[in-house]
Amino acid sequence: MVDKIEIYCKNNKMYREFDAGTSLLDIYDKMDFRFPYKPACAKVNNKTESLKYRCYKPKEIEFIGINDPSGMRTYVRSLCFVLAKAVHDLFPEKKLYIEHSLSKGYYCELELGRSTTEEDVSAIKKRIQEIIDADFQFQTFEEQTAKVIDLFRKNKMNDKALLLETVGDVYCKYDCLDNYVDSFYGCLLPSTRWIYLFDVIKCNGGLLLRVPNPNAPNELQPYVKQEKMMAVFRFLKQYQKKMNRANAAALNSDIKKGEISTIVKVAEILQERRIGKIADEIRRKFDEGVRIVLIAGPSSSGKTTFCKRLQIQLLANTIRPVSISLDDYYVNRVNTPLNKNGEYDYETFYAIDLPKFNEDLQKIISGEKVALPTYDFLKGERVYRGNSIQLGKNSVLVMEGIHAMNPMLIPSIPPEITYKIYVSALTSISLDDHNCISTTDNRLIRRIVRDFQFRGYSAKETISRWPLVREGEDKWIFPYQENADAMFNSAMLYELAALRKIAEPILKEVTQIDSEFSDAHRLLKFLHYFNYVDKDELPNTSLLREFVGGSIFTY
Repeated sequence: MVDKIEIYCKNNKMYREFDAGTSLLDIYDKMDFRFPYKPACAKVNNKTESLKYRCYKPKEIEFIGINDPSGMRTYVRSLCFVLAKAVHDLFPEKKLYIEHSLSKGYYCELELGRSTTEEDVSAIKKRIQEIIDADFQFQTFEEQTAKVIDLFRKNKMNDKALLLETVGDVYCKYDCLDNYVDSFYGCLLPSTRWIYLFDVIKCNGGLLLRVPNPNAPNELQPYVKQEKMMAVFRFLKQYQKKMNRANAAALNSDIKKGEISTIVKVAEILQERRIGKIADEIRRKFDEGVRIVLIAGPSSSGKTTFCKRLQIQLLANTIRPVSISLDDYYVNRVNTPLNKNGEYDYETFYAIDLPKFNEDLQKIISGEKVALPTYDFLKGERVYRGNSIQLGKNSVLVMEGIHAMNPMLIPSIPPEITYKIYVSALTSISLDDHNCISTTDNRLIRRIVRDFQFRGYSAKETISRWPLVREGEDKWIFPYQENADAMFNSAMLYELAALRKIAEPILKEVTQIDSEFSDAHRLLKFLHYFNYVDKDELPNTSLLREFVGGSIFTY
């Protein structure tokens, strides 16, 4: 006799009985609701699982489409698997690197020994469609790690083999698609035919894998030209490949060999050089009339520390900086606009007291001495604590905030007297050749650590706010990033290894009953691939100190 189990489906708020061992896909087929598009995965007791997952005990489940970040990650992960197989089928001796998100898609490079041509792109796209039409099953297996390492080495995937060697698990998983072996660190779609929309185009000497728009799933994400962003990624990627430090496995090896101090020092020097070059450019622009430096970027990009370090470089260039943080011009909490959930919206442009800010700005530019407010985040009010600024003859005004590059911020200021800098954590290190690291996840981990240590927020609270933060970034920050005169990448090769020890206990406080558990669990799994780096290795001037503590700067 087959045991029966009770399943509660959150989508339709119904209980149903099923045979023990029934797959999520069969449960979906028997439930009384349908997505406009097929689900991509499901949350089982708030943990994301493949639709092939089988339930042997009573469960609470929620089916997820690609309009949800978990569903989109599953779709993209599966599409990347198909791309990797297509390239392997066409160019079996060549390398594919799935590098980073760009232009609303995923930038990839082919190591063909020659330039990638339109004919190459057309052949890859055609082969992807053939694999989709064949409806191959995505299969996941679990074996002793030693056997999986041998399998990857046999298939010339040394990047994956080395990663597993440096992590040290006894058992691990790998994936298979029509006898092509690979590994993707998360759940996959049931089969290739579940991929219904994609494109591959030639881009910046490589490929751009285009994916559906989560807000309009029957359309591709709109292509956004990001040449300046691409240049930042390319510089660091080329450097890391030359130094053979492009992935987590190489970093872990350096940590195990006791070479992390050198890695940290080199990463810090590279950042300081870049800050120095930006300061040199501002010095030249100052002689041409620039008097305002605008520093913008998304949440947890390290804008504040970058701003402080830039000011030191400007002083070295005989320019005296005076600074304003846009955060200090937030309206009082009771006057803050509400978001769609009826909560205070600190991401919106209109959370800033624009009239007061522009009134003070005009006085500052005119050379007047101006009293500066400080925003008390605990009270939710602007207060005055005796701080004031005045521009001197040899001074520039440095303004930092998420909206600093929004052209509506300073409509009466001539553009020719401004210099705009965009700061973001553009993660260049990958887990392996086919698994890039999300810059968004990098920033989220930074924010979880900072919010817990310095703002009194739990990981649960930070994760719950993150979708609205991201929504605000898409609306108010990212559209203006290519307007920057300079871009600064605040991500460092070693940082996820340094954040891991601090982030893990914070993330483990999220319980399985919390809806945020799926993201906490995912981030813990992801951090598991990095060996520990103690924060004592970081210099006290490091930008990462803004998040882990111990900075020479005050915040």
